[in-house]
Formats: sequence, structure tokens, C-alpha cells
Amino acid sequence: MLNRDNWIVEYLESIVIALVLALIIRTFLFQPFYIPSGSMEPTLQIGDRIIVSKFSYYFGEPKLGDVTVFKYPLDPKRDFIKRVIGVPGDVVEIIDSQLYINGMIVPEPYVPQKEYGDHGPVEVPEQYFFVLGDNRTNSQDSRSWGFVPEKKLVGKAQVIFWPINRAGTIR
Repeated sequence: MLNRDNWIVEYLESIVIALVLALIIRTFLFQPFYIPSGSMEPTLQIGDRIIVSKFSYYFGEPKLGDVTVFKYPLDPKRDFIKRVIGVPGDVVEIIDSQLYINGMIVPEPYVPQKEYGDHGPVEVPEQYFFVLGDNRTNSQDSRSWGFVPEKKLVGKAQVIFWPINRAGTIR
């Protein structure tokens, strides 16, 4: 027969183990985020909930086109999400709303409006990244506050999990 005290202890142990595992997973592996603004439309919509892989950048650098979450350089208490446009050593320039990296035109099928002005040229320094929102006319990004330090990166956005009709991988 099961002793009542043993049952309570086992139950509490299970809760503590679950909480510790959840803390480890959220701290080092994956974290959910809520999208509060339209700066990444149409890729991410206001109200989307996403999963960010924190370990993605443990094994390699962000790549061009990655959608990444980072601590906002001007207020590290805030998290921002943008697309990596320039990596260290790249020269980024926008002429007549056309993106150029190292002098080459970059196709951007994820950008809904192609009228967002000129910028640069700027060279991305070592250990920094140049990021832009997909909704360029409604995005506060590297054009206004500069480069994102590598140490401020949280992780790579992997999947949308809510709303269910938008669930899937982030490209």
C-alpha cells in the first residue's frame, strides 16, 4: 500500500525536476517569444509566437538571411527580432531601395515594399552584425541605431507555433 507521505514527496520531486529541466531548456536551448510589432511583416505577423534556438550560434556564426533575436543595443532589457543582412567584413549599401552587399544586388523576396530610401555604404565591423526588418518602412533597425554586437545575440528564430494556422518554420 502506498504511503501518503511518500506520494507527496514523489509528487514534489517530480515538480522540482520538471521546473529545473524547464529552466535549463529555456536558459540554454530554446525560448518562446511574442512578436509585438509589424517590423518583420510579412515573415512574422503581430501576435505570432515563435521558438528561438539559443544554441544555434554556439556552433557557428549567424548567416545572411537568418532571422535573429537580440538584445536591443540601446536598451538591453528589450528584445528585438530582425533579419541578418550584413556579417563582419561586409559592405552594406541601399541605393534606390535596392540592397547591395559587397557591391552585389541582393534579391529580397521577403520585403513587401521596395520604397524605403538609401543608406550607407557601411562596413560591418568584426564581432558585429547589420540587421534590418523585413517591413523596411516600419522598422527600427541598424539603419537608425547601428550594428548589433555578437554578444547581444539571443538566438535564431526557428518556428512559428502560434497561431496554429501560421505554424511552421521561419525562412
